[in-house]
Amino acid sequence: MRYNMRELLCLSKQPAEKAAELTMRGPKRNDVAKCRLVKLVVNFLFYFRIDEEEPVGALLLEQCKIQKEDDIGFSLVFVDEPERKYSFMCDTKEECEEWIEALTKASYEYMRKSLIFYRNEIKEITGKDPLEQYGISEETRFQTRS
Repeated sequence: MRYNMRELLCLSKQPAEKAAELTMRGPKRNDVAKCRLVKLVVNFLFYFRIDEEEPVGALLLEQCKIQKEDDIGFSLVFVDEPERKYSFMCDTKEECEEWIEALTKASYEYMRKSLIFYRNEIKEITGKDPLEQYGISEETRFQTRS
Protein backbone atom coordinates (compact mmCIF):
# COMPACT_ATOMS: atom_id res chain seq x y z
CA MET A 1 0.00 0.00 0.00
CA ARG A 2 1.30 3.45 -0.86
CA TYR A 3 1.18 6.43 1.46
CA ASN A 4 1.73 10.12 1.11
CA MET A 5 4.49 10.83 3.64
CA ARG A 6 3.26 14.37 4.36
CA GLU A 7 -0.25 13.13 5.09
CA LEU A 8 1.11 10.41 7.37
CA LEU A 9 3.24 12.96 9.20
CA CYS A 10 0.20 15.21 9.59
CA LEU A 11 -1.87 12.26 10.85
CA SER A 12 0.83 11.36 13.38
CA LYS A 13 0.42 14.81 14.96
CA GLN A 14 -3.34 14.40 15.49
CA PRO A 15 -4.71 13.69 18.97
CA ALA A 16 -4.20 10.04 19.89
CA GLU A 17 -6.84 7.56 21.00
CA LYS A 18 -4.08 6.09 23.15
CA ALA A 19 -0.41 6.94 23.68
CA ALA A 20 2.30 5.76 26.05
CA GLU A 21 5.98 4.97 26.32
CA LEU A 22 6.32 1.23 25.69
CA THR A 23 9.23 -1.10 25.19
CA MET A 24 9.10 -2.17 21.56
CA ARG A 25 10.98 -4.73 19.50
CA GLY A 26 10.77 -4.76 15.70
CA PRO A 27 10.31 -7.76 13.40
CA LYS A 28 13.95 -8.38 12.48
CA ARG A 29 15.86 -11.13 14.25
CA ASN A 30 18.56 -8.70 15.43
CA ASP A 31 16.16 -5.98 16.60
CA VAL A 32 16.76 -4.87 20.16
CA ALA A 33 13.96 -3.82 22.51
CA LYS A 34 13.83 -0.01 22.75
CA CYS A 35 11.69 2.47 24.62
CA ARG A 36 9.39 4.22 22.16
CA LEU A 37 6.50 6.64 22.38
CA VAL A 38 3.70 4.61 20.80
CA LYS A 39 0.65 6.51 19.57
CA LEU A 40 -2.62 5.11 18.19
CA VAL A 41 -4.32 7.47 15.72
CA VAL A 42 -7.39 6.08 13.92
CA ASN A 43 -6.08 2.79 12.47
CA PHE A 44 -2.37 3.65 12.46
CA LEU A 45 0.09 2.84 15.22
CA PHE A 46 2.91 5.38 15.12
CA TYR A 47 6.12 4.94 17.05
CA PHE A 48 8.57 7.69 17.91
CA ARG A 49 11.97 8.02 19.50
CA ILE A 50 11.46 9.60 22.91
CA ASP A 51 11.50 13.43 22.66
CA GLU A 52 11.26 13.49 18.85
CA GLU A 53 8.32 14.88 16.92
CA GLU A 54 8.55 12.84 13.74
CA PRO A 55 7.68 9.14 13.86
CA VAL A 56 10.30 6.49 13.26
CA GLY A 57 7.59 4.31 11.70
CA ALA A 58 3.91 3.61 11.30
CA LEU A 59 1.93 0.37 11.26
CA LEU A 60 -1.43 0.15 9.49
CA LEU A 61 -3.66 -1.92 11.76
CA GLU A 62 -5.39 -3.88 9.02
CA GLN A 63 -5.04 -7.60 8.32
CA CYS A 64 -3.17 -8.11 11.57
CA LYS A 65 -3.65 -9.96 14.84
CA ILE A 66 -3.02 -8.59 18.29
CA GLN A 67 -1.85 -11.36 20.61
CA LYS A 68 -1.28 -11.32 24.36
CA GLU A 69 2.21 -12.67 25.07
CA ASP A 70 2.26 -12.54 28.88
CA ASP A 71 0.87 -10.36 31.70
CA ILE A 72 2.52 -7.17 30.45
CA GLY A 73 3.35 -8.00 26.84
CA PHE A 74 1.55 -8.23 23.52
CA SER A 75 2.49 -8.59 19.89
CA LEU A 76 1.22 -7.44 16.54
CA VAL A 77 1.50 -9.94 13.67
CA PHE A 78 0.43 -9.36 10.08
CA VAL A 79 -1.75 -12.10 8.57
CA ASP A 80 0.06 -12.16 5.20
CA GLU A 81 3.50 -11.93 6.83
CA PRO A 82 3.49 -14.00 10.05
CA GLU A 83 7.26 -13.59 10.38
CA ARG A 84 6.75 -9.80 10.69
CA LYS A 85 6.07 -9.64 14.42
CA TYR A 86 6.29 -6.50 16.55
CA SER A 87 6.50 -7.02 20.33
CA PHE A 88 5.49 -4.52 23.01
CA MET A 89 5.93 -4.48 26.78
CA CYS A 90 3.80 -2.33 29.08
CA ASP A 91 4.34 -1.29 32.70
CA THR A 92 1.27 -3.05 34.08
CA LYS A 93 -1.17 -5.83 33.26
CA GLU A 94 -4.04 -3.29 33.10
CA GLU A 95 -2.15 -1.10 30.62
CA CYS A 96 -1.43 -4.16 28.47
CA GLU A 97 -5.11 -5.13 28.41
CA GLU A 98 -6.10 -1.54 27.51
CA TRP A 99 -3.65 -1.53 24.59
CA ILE A 100 -4.87 -4.89 23.30
CA GLU A 101 -8.49 -3.68 23.40
CA ALA A 102 -7.71 -0.33 21.75
CA LEU A 103 -5.66 -1.90 18.96
CA THR A 104 -8.27 -4.59 18.31
CA LYS A 105 -10.99 -1.97 17.95
CA ALA A 106 -8.91 0.33 15.72
CA SER A 107 -9.16 -1.60 12.45
CA TYR A 108 -11.54 -0.62 9.69
CA GLU A 109 -12.87 -4.18 9.61
CA TYR A 110 -13.80 -4.07 13.31
CA MET A 111 -15.58 -0.71 12.83
CA ARG A 112 -17.39 -2.07 9.77
CA LYS A 113 -18.61 -5.14 11.67
CA SER A 114 -19.76 -2.94 14.56
CA LEU A 115 -21.66 -0.66 12.17
CA ILE A 116 -23.39 -3.64 10.54
CA PHE A 117 -24.27 -5.13 13.94
CA TYR A 118 -25.79 -1.88 15.26
CA ARG A 119 -27.48 -1.21 11.94
CA ASN A 120 -29.26 -4.58 12.21
CA GLU A 121 -30.15 -3.97 15.87
CA ILE A 122 -31.72 -0.57 15.06
CA LYS A 123 -33.50 -2.04 12.04
CA GLU A 124 -34.95 -4.83 14.21
CA ILE A 125 -36.19 -2.40 16.88
CA THR A 126 -37.50 0.42 14.65
CA GLY A 127 -38.27 -1.43 11.42
CA LYS A 128 -36.23 1.18 9.49
CA ASP A 129 -32.76 1.03 8.05
CA PRO A 130 -30.77 3.86 9.70
CA LEU A 131 -28.48 4.15 6.64
CA GLU A 132 -31.36 4.66 4.23
CA GLN A 133 -31.64 8.36 5.05
CA TYR A 134 -28.05 8.85 3.83
CA GLY A 135 -28.62 6.95 0.58
CA ILE A 136 -25.91 4.41 1.36
CA SER A 137 -27.87 1.44 2.63
CA GLU A 138 -27.25 -0.63 -0.51
CA GLU A 139 -23.49 -0.05 -0.71
CA THR A 140 -21.54 -3.33 -0.55
CA ARG A 141 -19.27 -2.11 2.25
CA PHE A 142 -22.31 -2.04 4.56
CA GLN A 143 -23.44 -5.56 3.70
CA THR A 144 -22.46 -8.74 5.48
CA ARG A 145 -20.17 -10.96 3.48
CA SER A 146 -21.33 -14.47 2.71
